[in-house]
Amino acid sequence: MTSRLHLTVDGPAAAPVLLLGSSLGTAAAMWEPQVPALAQRFRVIRYDHLGHGRSAVPPGPYTLDLLGRELLRTLDDLDVQWVHYAGLSLGGMVGMWLAAYAPERVRRLALLCTSASLGPPEQWRERAATVLTGGMPAIADAVVARWFTPAFATARPVVVATHRAMLTANAPTGYAACCEAIAAMDLRPDLGRVVAPTLVIAGADDPATPVPHAREIVERIPQARLAVVDAAAHLANVEQPEQVCRLLLEHFHEGRGDG
Repeated sequence: MTSRLHLTVDGPAAAPVLLLGSSLGTAAAMWEPQVPALAQRFRVIRYDHLGHGRSAVPPGPYTLDLLGRELLRTLDDLDVQWVHYAGLSLGGMVGMWLAAYAPERVRRLALLCTSASLGPPEQWRERAATVLTGGMPAIADAVVARWFTPAFATARPVVVATHRAMLTANAPTGYAACCEAIAAMDLRPDLGRVVAPTLVIAGADDPATPVPHAREIVERIPQARLAVVDAAAHLANVEQPEQVCRLLLEHFHEGRGDG
């Protein structure tokens, strides 16, 4: 079966592959602040989750298992044996699944502003129901308010508007199906199986996945360390692009001899 994921590829064809997974409600463009620097050293492949961006929107609900297996199928289609992986929010959840269930495919892992269990499930099912009845604009203001600190939103309204537009461009059915995946998710029992050296990045001011969620991931993954980015809410890579880029480059450059 051919992959249903839309990919955006940058960087040298012969370089190690760095796979980037975006948050719930965004697409590959979320990573644009980091791509120029990362693509100097890596073959950077950004993907849109199922139901997001320009990827397929199969009927829901989805599960983390479905999202992860779709990604494995994509790597098989590309004949890519292993990757470095960085994912934010939902992208991080998929990354944890990938590193736990296909550990031979993930060499080094970075998890940004994410959680291994993000309850209560009812809040995600309620959000899914809201977008199915009222469309993406029904949740847009509340979601975007959690993506950026108030100071950043005031100083950078164009950036905020761009990401709000990215959110509302998604198909409500696809977004709702991914909400269902988060509602049913509990990756905590699986994290002990992750063997990839792991960097966990948290936004100090993230109301969606607060720092304690990152600490729990670090406690459960054997080779994990934590970095907290100040003055950053949920989309820390957008709000503090240089700091996040530096952390990613340092982490993945440590694995340059892997092969």
